Amino acid sequence: MENPVAKKWSQEVWFAIFTSFALFFVLFCFDYSTLLAADKRVLTPLVNKQENPLVISDNKTGSTGKNSGSDPCAGQYIYIHDLPSRFNSDLLKNCRLLTRGTKNSMCPYIENEGLGPLVEDYEGVLSNKSWFSTNQFMLEVIFHSKMMQYRCLTKDSSMASAVFVPFYAGLDVSLRLWDANISMRDSSAHDLLNWLSKKPEWKKMWGRDHFMVAGRISWDFRRQTDNTTDWGSKLRFLPESMNMSMLSVEASSWRNDYAIPYPTYFHPSRDSAVFEWQSRMRGRTRPYLFTFAGAPRPDLTNSIRGKVIDQCQTSNSCKFIDCGSVQNSCSKPVTVMRVFQSSVYCLQPPGDSYTRRSIFDSVLAGCIPVFFHPGTAYSQYVWHFPKNHTKYSVYIPVRDVMKDLTEGSIEKVLLGISKNEEASMREEVIKLIPKIVYADPRSRLETLEDAFDLAVKGIIERVEEVRRVIKEGNDPSVGFAEEDSYKYTFSQYNNRG
Repeated sequence: MENPVAKKWSQEVWFAIFTSFALFFVLFCFDYSTLLAADKRVLTPLVNKQENPLVISDNKTGSTGKNSGSDPCAGQYIYIHDLPSRFNSDLLKNCRLLTRGTKNSMCPYIENEGLGPLVEDYEGVLSNKSWFSTNQFMLEVIFHSKMMQYRCLTKDSSMASAVFVPFYAGLDVSLRLWDANISMRDSSAHDLLNWLSKKPEWKKMWGRDHFMVAGRISWDFRRQTDNTTDWGSKLRFLPESMNMSMLSVEASSWRNDYAIPYPTYFHPSRDSAVFEWQSRMRGRTRPYLFTFAGAPRPDLTNSIRGKVIDQCQTSNSCKFIDCGSVQNSCSKPVTVMRVFQSSVYCLQPPGDSYTRRSIFDSVLAGCIPVFFHPGTAYSQYVWHFPKNHTKYSVYIPVRDVMKDLTEGSIEKVLLGISKNEEASMREEVIKLIPKIVYADPRSRLETLEDAFDLAVKGIIERVEEVRRVIKEGNDPSVGFAEEDSYKYTFSQYNNRG
């Protein structure tokens, strides 16, 4: 006969085993489903989708930097292409070949990350060890050096708001500007664009987020024919290049060219150096009413240089620095800055092209620039100069040299400006100093934005505008590389005289 106690005990054991098993099964299923869901969340972004390059999504960092959480670089990341050395560093190694057609060697100017030799003898004119004998053609080297220290670089191109192409276009073209062989003159441009167009970064926006920098005027890269007598290379008219933007010391009339300041001799390594210099310029005594530093251009039809020089030399209130003399005082930083610091106004007529390095040397000296054509500054440096040009400069439009520059007309205009207005303009000029200098690439300013910072900000905004056009379903090529025939016309600017 079966023991009822044993039977009951056996039933309870089996019940306990069954209950434990059931509970374990439920918990296991719940935990596995949770892990599976989490696993799916991780794997989802890795699905490979074929993307239309003209239908782009937001950058990983956010397109404008808004709502970016804790990332201070959101919307500011830059990706740098690692170009073959023939497009940049090899050019510096062969610096003796860069000045064909001239007597000067470019080799000394490569020193100090492209800033050139340190100015040792200040002669009481310069303030500290922030001054260098900088050559304007070194801008692309200086910009590259500063970009390598940019605080928001990324090696992940998908995070980049813009893509920098460190091609030393100006130095490269200087090797071949006098070459009668057109194909040789354009060879580097073709090779560069062939290399770029094969990169995955290019296909993201077909190059419209790419930019490069040149220390020459952009017209040097816009040869429109294949006549051997025509100047420059065809870089900016090649199809791939038309999708890119170029920053140079002087922009052409095409919409994808942008002007940024010529490099000056001043490259501060700290904010205090800028503040000290600004204070010094505010306290300067300025015995000359106006100054002109330059050389005549007798071979240029309708050049106003000769008239400006004549009016300066016949005035007791003007100081003339002859850059065409044997001594060429204009190549000496101390000489130029000494005169500009002693002048109220600095005349800035066009020369071989619309713009002049002297514009920025005069601003650096607290000397109010006087312009005669809108293409010398107003239509050019839109990221660096105020839109209201009357706040910091004098404008005397010269459409016809013989009619608009009569004897003594420049001095008459300048004498008609009140002392209060003069002081106000000079203060605006002195405030511009941090915006038009390139700080030493080996350091970083703390609170001030220099010319480099404003240029990077400007190109990022430009690329974001293209992204907006694409997202709205419009064609980004419309207007991107078109010529603006009204860019350098006189009508949109008010004159002083």
